[in-house]
Amino acid sequence: MNINGTDYLMFSNTSGNGTVYLVSSSTDTSSYPTNFTPDDVNTDPFPECFAAGTLIATPKGEIPVELLEIGDHVLTEDGRSVEIKWVARQTLHKVYTPAERFVPVRVKEGALGAGMPHRDLVLTAAHALVIEDLAINAGALVNGTSIVFDPVETLPERVTYYHIETEAHDVILANGVAAESFVDYVGRRAFDNYHEYIGMYGSERVIREMQRPRISARRLVPAALRSKLEGLAVKAMQLVG
Repeated sequence: MNINGTDYLMFSNTSGNGTVYLVSSSTDTSSYPTNFTPDDVNTDPFPECFAAGTLIATPKGEIPVELLEIGDHVLTEDGRSVEIKWVARQTLHKVYTPAERFVPVRVKEGALGAGMPHRDLVLTAAHALVIEDLAINAGALVNGTSIVFDPVETLPERVTYYHIETEAHDVILANGVAAESFVDYVGRRAFDNYHEYIGMYGSERVIREMQRPRISARRLVPAALRSKLEGLAVKAMQLVG
C-alpha cells in the first residue's frame, strides 16, 4: 500500500474484524524476526503472565521470574513450598500485536497497602491478583493513578512474559503481592515453549481453578474495595507530593 508516497507492507486477517498492521521502510525492524510472515501477527489468546524482573518468593529468597526453572520451588501465600512444573514464556512484538494486548498493567509500589507491592509490579491485564479472597484481574484494578496501563510508546519493541505452573492453581507471591499461578484458562499452546511442556509431560493436564470468585471487570470490583484502593492511591500521591 502506498500512502503519501511511502510504500507500506500491510497485513490483515480474513475475518473482517482484525487489526491492520503497516510496516514501512523507515520502521525500525532491527529487533523483529527476519523471517516474518503474516502468521507472525499475534492472534493467540491474551497471555496471563508476569513481566521480566518480577520477584517471586522462594525458599531461597526472591528470584526474578525469568531465572526460575522447572524443579525449583516457590512459596505460596500460606507459606507452603511447591515445585515448579513449568515456566511458560511468551514474547510479543509491538508491531505485530494490538496495543490492548501489548500494554501491561503497572501496580505501583504500595498501591495495595504497605509494601504491597514492595516495588512496582508489572503484569498482563488478565493475570489475577488475590485480594480479600477474590481473584481480581489486574486490568479490573486500573484506576489511572496507583494502578495504570503502561503507555505503549514507553515500551520496547519486544517484551517477554512469564508464568509459573505448579501442581495446583496456587497463590504465589510476586513483588510481595498474592498472585495466581498458572491455570489453563489460557491454553499452554498460546505460549512459545508449549512443545517443551509436551516433550516433558506428553500431554496437557487440566488444573482445577481455585475456589475464589474471579473478577474480570472494574465494575464488578466490590465498592468497598474500590474505595479502599482509591484511598491508598490518594495517600501515595500525597507522600510523593
